[in-house]
This record gives sequence, C-alpha cells and structure tokens, in this order.
Amino acid sequence: MKIILNSILQLILWSVVCGVLYPLVMTVGLHALFPRQAEGSLVMRDGKVVGSALIAQQFSGPTYFWPRPSAGNSSPVAGAPNAYATVPSGASNLGPTSATLQANVQAFAKALREAHKLPADAPVPADLVFTSASGVDPEISPEAARFQVARVAAARGVPVDQVAALVEKFVQPRQWGFLGEPRVNVLLLNLALDQAAAPKA
Repeated sequence: MKIILNSILQLILWSVVCGVLYPLVMTVGLHALFPRQAEGSLVMRDGKVVGSALIAQQFSGPTYFWPRPSAGNSSPVAGAPNAYATVPSGASNLGPTSATLQANVQAFAKALREAHKLPADAPVPADLVFTSASGVDPEISPEAARFQVARVAAARGVPVDQVAALVEKFVQPRQWGFLGEPRVNVLLLNLALDQAAAPKA
C-alpha cells in the first residue's frame, strides 16, 4: 500500500508540475519577455492585421514579389491566383528521383522564365521552384528577390534601381552572424513596396 500511495502522490505531483505549473510559467513568462512573438509576430497596416512575419502568404500578379511555392499548391504555375496554399502545412515528401517532383520543378521554372521574359534555358533561383520543408516559409533568398526586381519594377512603372535598393534594405543577415543564410521576408518587402512605389494605374 505504501508503494501504491507513493506512486499516486508522484503522479499527482508531476501532473500538476508538468501539466499546469510549467506551461503556465512558460506561457506567462515568455509572453512578458517576447509579447510580439507570443502573439504570432503579426504585421499591422492601417490598424489592421495583414499577415504574420513567420508565415508565408500568397502574392500573385506581376506587381509583387513571389514567395516560395507551397507543397499544398493547387497549381504548378508560380504566382497564379490560388496557387499558394498553406494547408496542409508540410513538405511534399517527394524524393530526388520522383517524377512528380521533377515535373513540378520544371513547371515552376517554365512559369518563372515566361513571367520574366527569359530564354527557356535561363537559370532560376532554386528556392522559387522548390517548396520548403514547412511549406509556409515566409522568406526567400536575396538572389530570389533580386531575380524578380525587373519584373516588379516594370509592372509598377518605377525605375529598376528604386526597387533593387528597396530589396537590399530588406536583406537580413545570418542570425547571430552564423546561423542560416541571408534572407528576405516577402510580406514585409511587399508592404514596403506598396508604400514606396504604388502600382501604376
């Protein structure tokens, strides 16, 4: 009976510690230390939530920078309406020998070249034709952003140099100087683009 009683008390104790106290302290404490991140890193414009800096969203049409494709795409055409989907979130799990993966990548590359008026054999940034592991990566490489500058500038009727300079302002370095790679947040860049260079009528 003593062993059983001790086991029950241990169960109750650790259930309270791990199931109530720890989550409560972590939730309240981290919310106090990192309020913006705890609320989802929401991005506001004109007093309204327009997205999260941590989750990608679709931008279609030539006047915006496009994010990485999502594994939930309903269409293989980059930048096409309804082509970007965040549900289901996750990778496609297609391996390097997958015919489906090869077809998808070729379709994305073809669409990118056509949208940017490039030759059929022109190289394109890898992150604009391959989906990310999460499927909702909010960032692209600086090279992928620079690749789109001419198209965006032409669609908005503004100088290429103006759009290129804006891109460089949004290039984030490696985290803490050594983690990851330089990157550009597509949502933040497009919001700044709307403020700096409104699309031509």
